[in-house]
Amino acid sequence: MCRHLAYLGPPLPLSALLVDPPHSLLRQSWAPRDMRGGGTVNADGFGVGWYPQHGPPVRYRRAVPIWTDDTLPLLAATTVSGAVLAAVRSATVGMPVVETAAAPFADGPWLFSMNGAVAGWPDSVAATAARLPTRDLLTLDAPTDAALLWALVRHRLRAGATPADAVGGTVREVAAAAPGSRLNLLFTDGHLLVATTVGHALSVRTADGSVLLSSEPLDDGPGWRPVPDGHLVVATTNRLDLTPMQPQGETSPVRPEPTGRA
Repeated sequence: MCRHLAYLGPPLPLSALLVDPPHSLLRQSWAPRDMRGGGTVNADGFGVGWYPQHGPPVRYRRAVPIWTDDTLPLLAATTVSGAVLAAVRSATVGMPVVETAAAPFADGPWLFSMNGAVAGWPDSVAATAARLPTRDLLTLDAPTDAALLWALVRHRLRAGATPADAVGGTVREVAAAAPGSRLNLLFTDGHLLVATTVGHALSVRTADGSVLLSSEPLDDGPGWRPVPDGHLVVATTNRLDLTPMQPQGETSPVRPEPTGRA
């Protein structure tokens, strides 16, 4: 399974998330602590997307292990942003190891990542995929479950759904079609984070006007809290909402939690 993270808050160097912490995303790539569902390392590519002061997000993706990329350390040390989404990839057997299969996926102001796997791929979601516009299917970033989930989320966004409804609705739909899937998604538009926990771990840290979601805590500090399995997370720099995920067609009230020093 992959590892991913997303950050909103005061601008900081990318290295503060990717390289410097004792259990940074770089370390998680070769020494993950929780690889439920199989795999031992996350060596099948990586990517980071960040928001500059103006304009759409910028991406840097590669199809190689993150620890082998000589450009990343200097790039991460000299690039500063207040909104970041990054991932390291462990490809499901049979899926291609190519740059376009590495998260984050992007369209306009949106960035997206998936940690997990669709059970019974691809047959289990063939009918779900068939409801997408033909052009979306023909222009998938890669023939992978993550790229398809991004196309499903993006289709809902283009139709006017809120990010929370687009991400949550997609997870409910795919979980119903492919029971047993692990569907931890991350989405941001640079101002809002949306995440799901279905079958895999996610932790959150809020402090000093920032929010950080990560597959695994970046350090052993006391500020980290696990997000319960089966939840939808919606976060800004001053608000954190956790909502139990319900089967498709059902709803549940949101439980708000103010962010602040954890």
